[in-house]
Amino acid sequence: MNKTPLISIVDDDRVVREAIESLVTSLGFLACTFPSAQAFLQSPLVAETSCLISDVQMPDVSGVELQARLADLGLGIPTIFITAYPDDAVRTRVLSTGAVCFLHKPFDARSLIQCIDNALSRRGGKITAD
Repeated sequence: MNKTPLISIVDDDRVVREAIESLVTSLGFLACTFPSAQAFLQSPLVAETSCLISDVQMPDVSGVELQARLADLGLGIPTIFITAYPDDAVRTRVLSTGAVCFLHKPFDARSLIQCIDNALSRRGGKITAD
């Protein structure tokens, strides 16, 4: 029996977190939201996360720094980055270090669903939860 994938959402904007959480749960996945990278890193759910959706620009620890810290911990969580401030240099950097997608806000649900599908494929998962 497959375990339902957990999608963790890290964004300092509550409205964005809630909107993505609603989409993720409507797809049948488990979702957990975090207002900061630190909150996610301190969570016991880090090791259970099948896919991470993270804002790029956040106070204190950015999404890019979060990705680096996870890599330092040996955690290769497939990551989808979202940003209101697209930057080609940041996009190139995160994609070259293993990010699955880099989406500009606002993005449509289909784009995010495709990114989640790609992320779960890296983990051997699938787009529909059991």
